[in-house]
Amino acid sequence: MSSALPAGAEAAARRGSIPSRPNILLILADDLGWGEIGSNGQRLIHTPNLDRLAAEGVQFKAAYSGAPLCAPSRCSLLTGLHAGHSTVRDNPEGGPQLALSEADLTFAELLQLSGYRTACIGKWGFGPERTDQPSHPNVRGFDEFFGYISHKHAHQYFPKYLWHNGQKVQLGGTKYAPHLFRQRAVEFMKADSDKPFLLYFATNLPHSPSVIAGDAGEYENKPWTGPNRRHAAQVARLDTDVAALVRTLRDAGLAKDTLVLFTSDNGPHREKGVTPWLFDSNGPYRADKRDVYEGGIRVPLIAWSPGLRPRVERQPVAFWDVLPTLADLAETPVPANLDGLSFRGLLTGEGAPKHHHLVWNRPRKAQAIRRGRWKVVRFSPHIAGAGPQGRIELYDLTDDPGERRDQAAARPAITRQLVELLDRSIGTDPRIPYGLRTEVSGDQVVVTLHNGSATPWTKVELGLDGKRRRRARTVARVEPGMAISVGFPAPDGGRVVARADFTSGGRAHVFRREHTGGAAPITLTGTG
Repeated sequence: MSSALPAGAEAAARRGSIPSRPNILLILADDLGWGEIGSNGQRLIHTPNLDRLAAEGVQFKAAYSGAPLCAPSRCSLLTGLHAGHSTVRDNPEGGPQLALSEADLTFAELLQLSGYRTACIGKWGFGPERTDQPSHPNVRGFDEFFGYISHKHAHQYFPKYLWHNGQKVQLGGTKYAPHLFRQRAVEFMKADSDKPFLLYFATNLPHSPSVIAGDAGEYENKPWTGPNRRHAAQVARLDTDVAALVRTLRDAGLAKDTLVLFTSDNGPHREKGVTPWLFDSNGPYRADKRDVYEGGIRVPLIAWSPGLRPRVERQPVAFWDVLPTLADLAETPVPANLDGLSFRGLLTGEGAPKHHHLVWNRPRKAQAIRRGRWKVVRFSPHIAGAGPQGRIELYDLTDDPGERRDQAAARPAITRQLVELLDRSIGTDPRIPYGLRTEVSGDQVVVTLHNGSATPWTKVELGLDGKRRRRARTVARVEPGMAISVGFPAPDGGRVVARADFTSGGRAHVFRREHTGGAAPITLTGTG
């Protein structure tokens, strides 16, 4: 009797699988270079836990950050837009802390609407450092926030305080923040709940300054400078933090229902005495943080879940693909007019749509565009040695991944086409309003549903959840770009939870949004 599987079943067995509406653990390192983990060739710094995830999961060898530096890269990650369209397109550069706006829709808001419990732990990186403003993580979809609000504050590894939702937690400069982040992340994942979770673990490791708790461990006596020894210890600490989070998933029986994504916000830094060339931190790629050459924007990306088949993926993906991917995984309608594409099919081996082109934009400094094998880098006047007219370079990433041979003069037609496409790709935010809004005015709650997707929503019913549940009559169809609003008598005390039931793409959906509320205070322990 033959034991061979049917052709379709055999193909499915070769592919990886992801559970329906999985938990999401998204780990974002800060300034970790492409080449600073062993699976990408690192030899001086040991990262056994990340290497194991890479060996057991999907390694993306052509993953790109949203920008070559922090704030715009994180904005791209959260919102699904590249820095030619996003709200935040550069770092503060000594000015006011840049912020998200009420027009922004983050992946946390999407998953929160569809029933996920959500947390941001670590570095938020947008301002201002106040709670009564639309850029605060609690307003942008995170049920719980614990960490640094501003970019500058995250430079303090032993901070005087951290934020927990809308309150400052006083620490007096005595506790190592990465330890507190790991502790709180473990507690969040282990919390008893019947909801799937999204945990955005945005550690500040290994950003400068090179500060660790204690000595540099196995690197303490290396013949390197002090900053380099401590930087290596920071990367090692990051590796052990990842191990602790994954171990929590395994011990709690959550691993099989969870997708882990690990990446970094940009290329390696060379700040306060750290020399990335010692570690070959950018691998075979040119330059590092702040540059739009590959070394500044090519980043590690590992996807791990017990059901995935180990493989290496070389199709380019970028930070602006994360939001549509998470929406796809959460079975939530994907917002329209994004720059990103879901790479869910690359996780399972089934394939996914390819980008026509990828764009990076540092206003008044430098820009880059990649289409297939070709990449243009354009410097603004008087930037990076450019003259008064600026400078344009062209590279063939297939034959020259290190971007050493400029071909702009030899291939003027390709250069001109890419420059024109780059100019067309930079402009205003193309999105349309999406989601569920509430407004409480006097004794009335107004619930508004915006269809910001690309497909009609049908059988739409708005209402309030709670002890005195209320529902409005069903609306047959809400087209993309349209909104409907219904007013309800406000409940007598308690929470106000708006609800929208609708069908999209043949699937029933429920959105919920709480008008007020917050997480309970947390207790902090430990110092190392």
